[in-house]
Amino acid sequence: NSFVVRTNTCGELRSSHVGQKVTLYGWIQYQRQGLFLVLRDFQGLTQIIIPQDEAHSHVKKLLSNAPVESVVRVTGIVSPRPPGQENPKMPTGDIEVKAETAEILNFCKKLPFEIKDFIKKSEALRMQYRYLDLRSFQLQHNLRLRSRVVMRMREYLCNLHGFVDVETPTLFKRTPGGAKEFLVPSREAGKFYSLPQSPQQFKQLLMVGGLDRYFQVARCYRDEGSRPDRQPEFTQIDIEMSFVDQAGIQRLIEGLLQYSWPEERGSISTPFSSMTYEEALAEYGTDKPDTRFGMKIMDISDVLRLSDIQFVQNALSYPCGTVRAICIPQGVRYLKNKDLESLKESAKSEFNQEIMDIIRRPDGSLKSLLTKFLGEKQQLELIQALNMQVDDVVLLAAGEHKRVCSALGSLRLLSASLLEAAGLALRDPTAFHFLWVVDFPLFLPKAENPTELESAHHPFTAPHPSDAGLLYSEPTKVRSQHYDLVLNGNEIGGGSIRIHSAEQQRFVLEKVLKEDSEVLSHLLEALELGAPPHGGIALGLDRLISLIVDAPSIRDVIAFPKSFRGRDLMANAPDFVTPEELEPYHIQVSWPLEEKEAKKN
Repeated sequence: NSFVVRTNTCGELRSSHVGQKVTLYGWIQYQRQGLFLVLRDFQGLTQIIIPQDEAHSHVKKLLSNAPVESVVRVTGIVSPRPPGQENPKMPTGDIEVKAETAEILNFCKKLPFEIKDFIKKSEALRMQYRYLDLRSFQLQHNLRLRSRVVMRMREYLCNLHGFVDVETPTLFKRTPGGAKEFLVPSREAGKFYSLPQSPQQFKQLLMVGGLDRYFQVARCYRDEGSRPDRQPEFTQIDIEMSFVDQAGIQRLIEGLLQYSWPEERGSISTPFSSMTYEEALAEYGTDKPDTRFGMKIMDISDVLRLSDIQFVQNALSYPCGTVRAICIPQGVRYLKNKDLESLKESAKSEFNQEIMDIIRRPDGSLKSLLTKFLGEKQQLELIQALNMQVDDVVLLAAGEHKRVCSALGSLRLLSASLLEAAGLALRDPTAFHFLWVVDFPLFLPKAENPTELESAHHPFTAPHPSDAGLLYSEPTKVRSQHYDLVLNGNEIGGGSIRIHSAEQQRFVLEKVLKEDSEVLSHLLEALELGAPPHGGIALGLDRLISLIVDAPSIRDVIAFPKSFRGRDLMANAPDFVTPEELEPYHIQVSWPLEEKEAKKN
């Protein structure tokens, strides 16, 4: 209550305050028949008793007629609630304040929706009136917890480990590779700034500048269009260190998260588990595994290698061919036939992968289109390999390794959601499973042209020391010093040890990625002028906080988020500007024909 005119907040009064005269400020949450109202502020609720005697008739009239969500000041005496009228669900439920004077500071007109967490509102309406949505207890809690976590992170990095908090520029230039960037026009004809998708180059240049340890709560921008649960502007905890290796970065982040983790969410233990990219793909079908539950992908190639199943033999005849499966526990009991069909259709439409199902009956036998091609011994081996129990359902796929694993990894998550919807507890919502994924490939074939390569992480990632020689002969076989941090199946951070040799960096850009290195001439020159070995990481703050508070979307932990299509529905941005405003930037808008006609009309 420092610096303000209230004596207390609406969430702090207790029985120990009985008899005290207090002044509260807040919003009217609820009012009942001119007898009492509930006053709300950021900290909680307090019941206010409206006086009924003639001497305070003006106070009664004022408070009885004030609309819900009006802003008021109330001064009164803290009193114990009458016996039997205590409310154990309210922290202030043992007391009430008997109003003596009151003032309406601002009347509230009719609201577009009620300010209550249990009232369902469309997300578009919530974002249009975001300043009202922010009054809800859930958003208040999320934003205040976010603030506490960031403050603890600052303490850990700056006060305990000597990091320097540096703000880097928002107006920069285009970076090769990676996500699409927003362009900002300049007054020089044909020249544009780019909004940085991360402070990647700046933090490396800070290491060249000898700062040794850099940290920033960084605003980042990516023009990724309509992608679910992504934001065009987002926040990273951005970190870089000199003279560090991968293990050092991992220990730093484990300590950082342990130090800043909210007490009410339990404790987290370190060190975090770790697995290679290849292991993650083979066992979970993804590079961000949710390790809170089993249902791992099993390799059954050897079990079926001698079978007479034609599609299995076709798959195994190829160098990267495999036969794999996941076992859905109690699938017969919890999944309907339509569920199994939807799972198969999902694999077919998304991965072009056929799926066969196998069911273990109560008598122990198998039910499947495949059983007629399998002898009793092979069926028994299959049951043992997959540890199939009665009523389990197995989904089997055969084909190219990466496609099979990716399809089964997707089905694993879809199956888990179906099982949970049917009542089987599978993923503990209160558990936090951290995982490092390491040894990513340095390069991947481009989706639009597989004969060309792109960086799996970004072009500044250093090759794995064991594979450095392959960079110049077989770059597709090179592993990187890139590491991702995964929490409950969500990537919450990624980083790498960087290339600090100008010669190696130029080779990667020009020879492997076929990029114009001139765009990065400033960085290449810096690497020639005494650049130390360095590495770093960026944690996605929005995603991390949304997982901590179990929010359905990252928009629920951002004060003023953009919509699914990247629009600000409250201020209606982006918006049109006049030709006169565009003139200094040498820009003219070329309207599509239908929009030209609409403007004429």
